Amino acid sequence: MTKTEHVLTALVINGEQLTAKQLASRYNIGNPYEAVRQVRLMGYPIYCNKHTNSKGVVTHKYRLGTPSRELIAAGYKALAARLV
Repeated sequence: MTKTEHVLTALVINGEQLTAKQLASRYNIGNPYEAVRQVRLMGYPIYCNKHTNSKGVVTHKYRLGTPSRELIAAGYKALAARLV
């Protein structure tokens, strides 16, 4: 299983919310941002949300989300522009 497939499984199939640091350490990924980018390029709506814990420490977690109508419309417009 590739590292991108591990990220895909964790976020999409298992529904986990993971930070870049967690992705890097859990799956031995040198550049977790690139792995998330690859999953996004596969068509999965991966979002990065800011979380603040009780001590005020801010982290950013990746999760699978539901794209808005505007985002889907922008994707279709980009595809149509390439076809012209």
